[in-house]
Amino acid sequence: GDLGHRLCTAAEIKVYFSNFFDKVDKDVHHVGPNKNCNLSYWSPGCEPGWACSTGTSQKVDIKTTIMPSRNKDCEPCCEGFFCPRGLTCMIPCPLGAYCPMASLNRITGVCDPYGYQIPPGKNNHTCGSADSWVPVGEGGELFCSPGSYCPTTTITIPCSSGEFHNIYFFFFAACFKLTSCPPNTANQNLHAYGIILIVILTTSLLIIVNCSDQALSTRERRAAKRREDAAKHARETAQARHRWKAAQDLSKIRQIGLQEQISRTFSRKKSSKQGGAMESMDKSQTSNDGSKDLTNMVRSIDDDPHGHDGFHMKIGDKNIKKHAPKGKQLHTHSQIFKYAYGQLEKEKAMEEDHSNMTFSGVISMATDTDVRSRPVIEVAFKDLTLTLKGKKKHLLRCVTGKLMPGRVSAVMGPSGAGKTTFLSALLGKATGCTRTGSILINGKNESILCYKKIVGFVPQDDTVHGNLTVEENLRFNARCRLSADMPKADKVLVIERVIESLGLQAVRDSLVGTVEKRGISGGQRKRVNVGIEMVMEPSLLILDEPTTGLDSSSSQLLLKALRREALEGVNICMVIHQPSYAMFKMFDDFILLAKGGLTVYHGPTKKVEEYFSGIGIVVPDRVTPPDHYIDILEGIIKPSNNMTHEELPVRWMLHNGYPVPPDMLELCDQIAKGSSEKTQMVVEEHSFAGELWQDVRCHVELHKDQVHLNFLQSKDLSNRRNPSILRQYRYYLGRVTKQRLREARLQAADLLILLLAGACLGTLAKVDDETFGSTGYTYTVIAVSLLCMISALRSFSLDKLHYMRESASGISSLAYFLSKDTLDLFNTILKPLVYLSMFYFFNSPRSTFEDNYVVLLCLVYCVTGLAYIFAIYLEPSSAQLCSVLVPVVLTLVATQEEQTGLVKYLGRLCFPKWAMEAFIIANAERYSGVWLLTRCASLRQSNYALSHWSLSLSLLILTGVISRFVAYFLLITFQKK
Repeated sequence: GDLGHRLCTAAEIKVYFSNFFDKVDKDVHHVGPNKNCNLSYWSPGCEPGWACSTGTSQKVDIKTTIMPSRNKDCEPCCEGFFCPRGLTCMIPCPLGAYCPMASLNRITGVCDPYGYQIPPGKNNHTCGSADSWVPVGEGGELFCSPGSYCPTTTITIPCSSGEFHNIYFFFFAACFKLTSCPPNTANQNLHAYGIILIVILTTSLLIIVNCSDQALSTRERRAAKRREDAAKHARETAQARHRWKAAQDLSKIRQIGLQEQISRTFSRKKSSKQGGAMESMDKSQTSNDGSKDLTNMVRSIDDDPHGHDGFHMKIGDKNIKKHAPKGKQLHTHSQIFKYAYGQLEKEKAMEEDHSNMTFSGVISMATDTDVRSRPVIEVAFKDLTLTLKGKKKHLLRCVTGKLMPGRVSAVMGPSGAGKTTFLSALLGKATGCTRTGSILINGKNESILCYKKIVGFVPQDDTVHGNLTVEENLRFNARCRLSADMPKADKVLVIERVIESLGLQAVRDSLVGTVEKRGISGGQRKRVNVGIEMVMEPSLLILDEPTTGLDSSSSQLLLKALRREALEGVNICMVIHQPSYAMFKMFDDFILLAKGGLTVYHGPTKKVEEYFSGIGIVVPDRVTPPDHYIDILEGIIKPSNNMTHEELPVRWMLHNGYPVPPDMLELCDQIAKGSSEKTQMVVEEHSFAGELWQDVRCHVELHKDQVHLNFLQSKDLSNRRNPSILRQYRYYLGRVTKQRLREARLQAADLLILLLAGACLGTLAKVDDETFGSTGYTYTVIAVSLLCMISALRSFSLDKLHYMRESASGISSLAYFLSKDTLDLFNTILKPLVYLSMFYFFNSPRSTFEDNYVVLLCLVYCVTGLAYIFAIYLEPSSAQLCSVLVPVVLTLVATQEEQTGLVKYLGRLCFPKWAMEAFIIANAERYSGVWLLTRCASLRQSNYALSHWSLSLSLLILTGVISRFVAYFLLITFQKK
């Protein structure tokens, strides 16, 4: 009847909880000294499991903030309540707890199941109810046992088969189908669903892997069929027109012969009267000789000038050209291909007329206004010298000459002559060097970078995408680098022209191939490497050893294609090694460099033998001239006269009246005397420290110049408007999508590893209610971060060279980066789903699937951005090592219990800390009030707060965004172009 006088007031409950939150010794479970229990007064109610009353005469307000006096009528604590040691009142056990009366264990003297002892010497003191509902901060709560249901704090009912009960449930829950729930089960076994998902996802991955290539192949076959039909139609039309033209020419010849015969037989008057009749007779006879089908076919084509069936063979007919379909009027693929192949057949006919030098061909070429002319670039250089910074070493020296439009120039010389350096100097990309002399573009002192949109550079290495076909490589560069105003049909025409001129028709739909997957041959790959620059219709084309590794026939085929480009006014210069005599004669100009970057000859190819014969160097029979000259420069062969190879650059300077450097004047005297004595060069020696300092300075200057080159902004003088960034982004997106589809096996392997990781970690890491399943989430953060970072490295690590080449040609770096990141968003969305489909059903965490997916989604987005930084800035091996170490180390730092100093601040600023906090908060929110209250100490120990869930996710997303900005900055800053 005095229950109300025994219940704790708000003031006493506050003392209880405050005492345990603020205590230092976690092993002590009693309340500190207070008004009713202190060192001077200790009533029986202060003992654990006992409580006292305030007395019936005293009125108690349960909400009072002042602790009342309780020291009357002390008795054991009632069932369903707990009475802590140090307080003389009773606190109700919350719903979900099980607080029965304790029973005395005669052997140990302990009140089971609570573990407190009866005070010694007090025989009338018995066991009461609980002494602590939960030792706050410890986790030894008196909850209803897992697998049992407690409708009240004094009754417990075990779960039957087919049902389960978690400690945060207030009711029994029926198990799902295909799950196992034995009696007294706290969680249902969802492994069957996990196995079903493994089968479904694995089957789906196998279907995607096997069908992705098939889908692309089917699409390519359909395009090839349309292209072949268009080519066949264009050839048949051209042949028909050719036969019709031949018939017309034959008719004219016969007509002229008959007229001459008649004029010799009859008088001029009679022949004039009968001329009309004879002409009509000849025309009818000619028409009968021709085929009626051929006549009808050609006349139908001629009567429909708006059709796309080819061109009119009658040269000089401006009406047909006036009404011919333009590229902008073509929309379907068939129309575009017919237009392109029709134009190609027209060009072949014009080349044939030009080669035969027919009168009609000359007139047509002179009056044809449809031929597009390219801008002309003339490069002149005078006293061009490059000196390595910090070392005062000459890479090029006193090089003077000119590269003319419409001519093909060959640069040759022994190893170390500076041939590639010469090309880099012309392109304005020589870094780490001090340049003296002048380079004039079209007679003006302008940078060649102002014309980079119409300047092509073919690197020595075959920088071609191996997982794209030949046509796809060429098409992408044509789309991104040709003028945005050029119609699509004209771009297709350019691509088809390059494919035909390079002899790549047979392999146009074949993959270029990689080291792991064989594709086209090495010679074909070289030609594709050159074709990538030819499709952008350059005005200046620089090639670095394009024939290296090619046989003689392939080299001649490539050089013939380049000569066709030169006929259109393209300025072509290339470095070449050991050309055959036939190839050597195909060059217009010849540049021969000696070691040290000195010019030995620069002029027309047909005059090179004449010049060297004049100085006493005659080429032996059956020896190619450049090979003989290079052997002399290497010192392998000595000239027949008293000449040394060191004199050859000086002789060229004297021959052209160029100034001779002061340190080479001794060679001039040697030439005047005719002596063959070698001049002793004074070499300045440096100490080890001096050489080391020079190397450091040279390395620093090199990187400084590279960064400066990447950020150098030059005005555009090329008069070509490239496609917008948005359009280039679309082209990049299509290319990357095809590459990812062809790499579907790698994508499937990544997903399969995530499936296995989710199943294994979900099985190993069991849910712990006291720690909110932090062990399983720790494994999850490490596994997902590591696997996703390693797979994200492939986005930028594998095609660094391709990016350097494309960005140097003016293609947008932003479009490249965004396209890669857009495709990686697909993995960012899919990979958390794949991992959770296993982990969630094998681990059965308290939080919902949606909450776990959102956290993993933000985590994967964050680590993908960090992987971009590693992939762009570091070498592939170093990037992989960082991708393994960073997630593991940061997760260990974030989950360390006792953090001090720098480790404490580092743990707060690393992404595993935010991911762990979001996971645990999502789990903690599934516990209702009193259950969550018991975990407050666990949350406080890790510095987690329930209100920080959105903040943690925001920090993960913000880190991912900032990482991408940093990665893009590194991409455009430190990548050598």
